[in-house]
Amino acid sequence: MWKELGLDISDEQISELESAIHDIDFVSAAEHERRVRHDVMAHVHTLAERCPRAAPIIHLGATSCYVGDNTDLIVLKHGLDLLLPRLAAIISRLSKFADDYKSIPMLGFTHLQPAQLTTVGKRASLWLSDLLMDERALSRARDDLRFRGVKGTTGTQASFMQLFKGDSAKVRALDERVAELAGFEKRYLVTGQTYSRKVDLEVISALSGLGATVHKMCSDIRILASRKELEEPFEASQIGSSAMPYKRNPMRSERCCALARHLITLHANAANTHAVQWLERTLDDSANRRITLAEGFLTADATLLTLLNITQGLVVYPKVIARHIDQELPFMATENIIMAMVQAGGDRQICHEKIRVLSHQAGAVVKQEGKDNDLIERVKKDSYFKPIIQQLDKILDASTFIGRAPEQVTEFIEEEVKPILAKYKGSLAEVEKPVTLNI
Repeated sequence: MWKELGLDISDEQISELESAIHDIDFVSAAEHERRVRHDVMAHVHTLAERCPRAAPIIHLGATSCYVGDNTDLIVLKHGLDLLLPRLAAIISRLSKFADDYKSIPMLGFTHLQPAQLTTVGKRASLWLSDLLMDERALSRARDDLRFRGVKGTTGTQASFMQLFKGDSAKVRALDERVAELAGFEKRYLVTGQTYSRKVDLEVISALSGLGATVHKMCSDIRILASRKELEEPFEASQIGSSAMPYKRNPMRSERCCALARHLITLHANAANTHAVQWLERTLDDSANRRITLAEGFLTADATLLTLLNITQGLVVYPKVIARHIDQELPFMATENIIMAMVQAGGDRQICHEKIRVLSHQAGAVVKQEGKDNDLIERVKKDSYFKPIIQQLDKILDASTFIGRAPEQVTEFIEEEVKPILAKYKGSLAEVEKPVTLNI
């Protein structure tokens, strides 16, 4: 590009540089870095030794951030390109799970206390909804990425204006062409010495949000596993505990929660780094970013691989779920019983008082004696409720307590999930292959 725009650069110099692209003397670079204490200049010196004819034009008009920041932007873009199909694979697997179990009633919980019924698939759709938000956030972060391009030491492009003898059009053309060759349609029109660390914050924020989603989902799975209603995959020879052979610990979900918490904490790190970049830049971002950006992507990748393994093998125990419903549904059905009695000619206030007394008695049996909920048996034995005894089975049908949950799941998958998955149609087959966790 420099030559195309008129700088005195020979074909021999370009050929020499091209021949050295994959021939890097890292030992020499390390030795130079020990001496000059500057990573980019160490490689400039190493390349100059390898390409003596091109040495005079290496790093011409550039600053270290031309190399480092532009490289980081390429890496961020490729990193998001790797993570997004993994996330799409999880969304695909979980949407099938939600659809398969959309009509299976189970206890809903508010305040971690039994509440109105939901369904297995409807609960999974809540996890899916969060994951779709993460897909949008990661996609937006990827699509918003631009290239720093050639901006010079403080972002003014002064050195390039000097090289091109004040020809602003050529400097702009150089900036555009370099961005294009790096695979970016757009570039940041204004920068300091670096691209704004707000860019890092936006990317890490999306990864951190993914961490929050995964932690919530896997915490739910751990709670459901403790109730024996749902389990993550558990292999035939897997050991849950070194001391307690019967244990089936949800170690995959626990691992996801552990990794997700680390992802969540990285948001504050990136925010603080951006906040203290004085004026055109300071160097206290460098060491931090080398850790934070790498850890963010590596942690997200490990988390998504583990979560994909979980979603590929979720196990549901309908009979346990039904037993738990049986323990709570009589209380939830009391209003329906009252309504049935009123329709049969009863007085609502009298019925309400009778149900209140019987409910408290049944509750005492459950809490104080550790026995099963016997409210319905008490209702059947009370002659007051004789007009609706034949209706009780219908009143206690769990499927009548789930509202539009099955329809909601179907509508959600059709209207929101499938359009997102359509973006990844070409890559899903590969990333949805069964994942085996070696440790």
